Amino acid sequence: MPYSLLRPAALAALVLLAAACSKKDVTPTGDDRNDNLLLGNPSGAVASPNSPTNYLLVRSQYAVGYHRDQGKPTWVSWHLDPADLGSAPRQDDFRADTDLPSGWYQVKATDYVGSGFDRGHNCPSADRTATVADNSATFLMSNMMPQAPNNNQQTWGNLEDYCRTLVRAGNELYVICGSYGRGGTGSAGYQTTIAGGKVTVPAHCWKVVVVLPVGNDDVSRVTSSTRIIAVNTPNDNGLSSAWGSYRTSVDAIEAAAGLDLLSALPTSVQSVVEARTDSGPTN
Repeated sequence: MPYSLLRPAALAALVLLAAACSKKDVTPTGDDRNDNLLLGNPSGAVASPNSPTNYLLVRSQYAVGYHRDQGKPTWVSWHLDPADLGSAPRQDDFRADTDLPSGWYQVKATDYVGSGFDRGHNCPSADRTATVADNSATFLMSNMMPQAPNNNQQTWGNLEDYCRTLVRAGNELYVICGSYGRGGTGSAGYQTTIAGGKVTVPAHCWKVVVVLPVGNDDVSRVTSSTRIIAVNTPNDNGLSSAWGSYRTSVDAIEAAAGLDLLSALPTSVQSVVEARTDSGPTN
């Protein structure tokens, strides 16, 4: 082919390639996962041992605002899209988190034994099944909260299943989960702490879910009409299994937990979506 014809063709190919590269893959792989803190750092946590009650742990699977003196997260944040849901089996390898600063107590898998509370995942095992490593990361004890068994296995389990149903329907989610307060009722009765006082039993467990169709430029796509599900449950073994009955507003969770959720969104959007209580489907 003559050079005079080759150059325009090559130029056109380069333009097409550049356009393709500039667009985010709408079905990213686990290695191309969006930032788990894209919508904000709820407590302004920092990765410094001088911040023991607001310590930031960042992994590819999720980010944590950890409270050393409570032996549990204040919050955990993660992004969930179809690429995160694979065939890796549940690892069940509960273990201490050795990434915590030297000298801090590392909650052990056995610290919950006989307490009447489950080792309740914040970021669920079933949200991270793309690889064995991803699933295993959810079993670090820094991702656990003492959760009443019926809360964890029924109410919370139903909510987690629904979230994955939304993802399989073509959505991506930004999820923030946490707990606050002191004192819950598990299968062995009311407790304020377990593990000899090293782990605080929370009074409430909450979750906020931002629902978006799979796409690009996620922060800019959250609008005043975006569906945001906020749920706040008592940490009680006698609560209903229907998670929809515990829906509330993001504003209410922020006020109760002392956090600033979805802070990366424009304030004009926050003021609308955080005041609203979801009334959408629950299954």
